[in-house]
Amino acid sequence: MKALIQRVSSASVTVDHQRVGAIHTGLLVLLGVEKDDTELQLKKLADKVLKYRVFSDENGKMNLNVQQAGGALLVVSQFTLAADTNSGLRPSFSTAAVPDTALKLYQDFVAYCRSYGIEVATGQFGADMQVALVNNGPVTFLLET
Repeated sequence: MKALIQRVSSASVTVDHQRVGAIHTGLLVLLGVEKDDTELQLKKLADKVLKYRVFSDENGKMNLNVQQAGGALLVVSQFTLAADTNSGLRPSFSTAAVPDTALKLYQDFVAYCRSYGIEVATGQFGADMQVALVNNGPVTFLLET
């Protein structure tokens, strides 16, 4: 399981010209689910996303996590993160989870993050989404379990 996280001043997701999710300060989380991923990996990755210190403290050092910074999450399913890009010039998605499994783990990831009391907005699983963001920094990290 992979999460590409970006520290944002704002981010939103639009589907068919309708905004389906948006946040102000926080993290845009692009979540890729692979076929052998488990609930244990999901919780480990969610904990890392929630606790990762990428926001500045009063001294300008990255010492605060998203909750400490008063931020929110925008979690967007991103199956292309699970692509095998090791050979050739076209990605293979043989390592990505099947849609039913990926949807369940995506929903469980969102629910787990919400259980910490943080605001979590979402995209629309499986849709053709337009994602807009203002990357603050820019600050971007790839987290994996």
